[in-house]
Amino acid sequence: MWTLIATEAALFGYLIFSYLYLYAQYTGRWPPEGLPKLGTAGINTGVLLSSSVFVWLCEHFVKRRRSRLAAAAMSVGILLGGLFVGLQMKEYHDHHYGPSTHLYGSLYYTITGFHMLHVIVGLCVLIFLLICTGLNYFDDRRHSALTIGGMYWHFVDIVWLFIFSTLYLSPYVL
Repeated sequence: MWTLIATEAALFGYLIFSYLYLYAQYTGRWPPEGLPKLGTAGINTGVLLSSSVFVWLCEHFVKRRRSRLAAAAMSVGILLGGLFVGLQMKEYHDHHYGPSTHLYGSLYYTITGFHMLHVIVGLCVLIFLLICTGLNYFDDRRHSALTIGGMYWHFVDIVWLFIFSTLYLSPYVL
């Protein structure tokens, strides 16, 4: 799992480096459409971080043999992850630019699109783990799959913090 996370971290590191490098080389106004709106992205950040808390709670409850609470916590985590996807899709729809409009749009959609793909994969993993939790597969000694799936989900959340800082916050300070 650590190898996968390191590889994925490198991918996002390269994408963010590309954004910062191309920004430094760009001579026009950055971003071309003006400063990004923080409203939806800020809410989405809170939603995704909250989902991580519920995924952690699921594992916490499994270790204490509270399977119903574990399943409920994982369900909330999945719903919050789905809300993140929905809000991100709304934000895509609300933009007046697309991936081929300008350099910023290309970088924005590439970086957030790759992240969205990772969120969707993570949601599939969480749904599988919810089914296993509901079937009482996990207990206080057998929960490594839950731990590994949770690690991936927390990684995806941490990556979003870097993306949010780069795409949404950095234009205000750079």
